[in-house]
Amino acid sequence: QVQLVESGGGLVQAGGSLRLSCAASGSISRLNVMGWHRQGPGKQRELVAVIFSGGSTTYANSVKGRFTISRDDAKNTVYLQMNSLKPEDTAVYYCEATVGGRPYWGQGTQVTVSS
Repeated sequence: QVQLVESGGGLVQAGGSLRLSCAASGSISRLNVMGWHRQGPGKQRELVAVIFSGGSTTYANSVKGRFTISRDDAKNTVYLQMNSLKPEDTAVYYCEATVGGRPYWGQGTQVTVSS
């Protein structure tokens, strides 16, 4: 069983930066795939970034060059550094970990970008 807790969300102005953290506990290991998803008002949940156990990463086109995903396996924590934020980045951001072939989700953290 896995538990995920996000933190770091908040209100920022356009052009600003924010770093999200996701702490994992339970049966998590450094071999697991972890990622970030988001869901804006009236929109479907979308993939933002993924980091694989080997360290490779994947990003949505809308955030390439602005967001960076990283992980600290010693702390069982994944991060999302968000720079040059835009109002369209406003959403609830969810941490996800794939363990034993199934996804586990955090409760989400709100990010609001004002114009």
